[in-house]
Amino acid sequence: MHRRVFLSSVLGASAAVAGLSGCAKGDASADTAGAATRPLADRVPAGTSLKISDYLGQQQLQARLAKLPAPPFTVSNWLNIGAGPDVINAFRAKSLDLANNAGIPPIQAHYQGYAAKIVAIDLTRRPNYLFATRPGSDIRTVDDFKGKRLAFSQGQAQGVVLLRALKQAGLAYGEVKLVPLTSNQFFTALQSGQVDVAPLAISQAPAYLKQYGPKGARAVDTDVVDLLNLLWAPQSVLNDPAKAAAVAAYIPRWAKGQVWSYEHPDEWNEEFYVRTQNLTLQQAQGITRLANKPLFPPRWDEAITWEQETADLLAEGGFVRKFDVSSLFDHRFESIAAKAVPEEYRK
Repeated sequence: MHRRVFLSSVLGASAAVAGLSGCAKGDASADTAGAATRPLADRVPAGTSLKISDYLGQQQLQARLAKLPAPPFTVSNWLNIGAGPDVINAFRAKSLDLANNAGIPPIQAHYQGYAAKIVAIDLTRRPNYLFATRPGSDIRTVDDFKGKRLAFSQGQAQGVVLLRALKQAGLAYGEVKLVPLTSNQFFTALQSGQVDVAPLAISQAPAYLKQYGPKGARAVDTDVVDLLNLLWAPQSVLNDPAKAAAVAAYIPRWAKGQVWSYEHPDEWNEEFYVRTQNLTLQQAQGITRLANKPLFPPRWDEAITWEQETADLLAEGGFVRKFDVSSLFDHRFESIAAKAVPEEYRK
């Protein structure tokens, strides 16, 4: 949620790809065999700063409530962005150094020719999304998606959740109509009847169903999960020894903040969902009851397998070219998150 609630305004997926393709070649040629392979520095050099994405201020709020010490570097900017297309834009503009996303944005960045690496992994074992129908729809199961218009965001977690649900139901891409949108457009598309179904974050669904449930909108639950919650950074940032050390120093703070909010649901409900998101306490409690327990694996084997399956699924649909996803992971950071949390939060 943390990472996926009420996404801020983003560019349309096609516009984002078109606007970025012109500078992809130079980004892809970033040095991956020099500085980025050297051991991480033990200390962050004085004067180091990072620009970090913190969608809706969740990471800052977690750190404050958990009373975590200040990081050993300066955060020169906290950016209120969370959607993959926005993050890739910010990476390219050099206005962002470290971001929290799901597994699909790094795949999309690679497809666009932009070099970036995953530096921390949190596994999510329970569904973060459900499928919401437009008002008045007769859809009740994923099988009913056949022939329907489905909101599809290629560069965001919602997109791969949809593709996995279709595969699980045995529906070919040609049996449905995928409508290209970004997640911030899903509400409007559902309300207006532009699409029949859209994947919504569990944290988004209560507000939508409260408003449109009386008009015939409903939720279609599945057991499809989006396994990866991650931190990632541009290759150019990781090539800088000082910034790489700062990234390594931030990872424990990120992990501990998530553990704190999981262990203190009542306070998190009040301080985040009720106070900043204007949800009712009952809605907030419904969200946290479904929250994933944070799990930080000391090894990334399962995450790499999952990411490869995701990339292959996208390639099958012609959305990306097939490639080996192992190039997306910077193993210098592999065990940092796990070492920062109690044993029960390690995979």
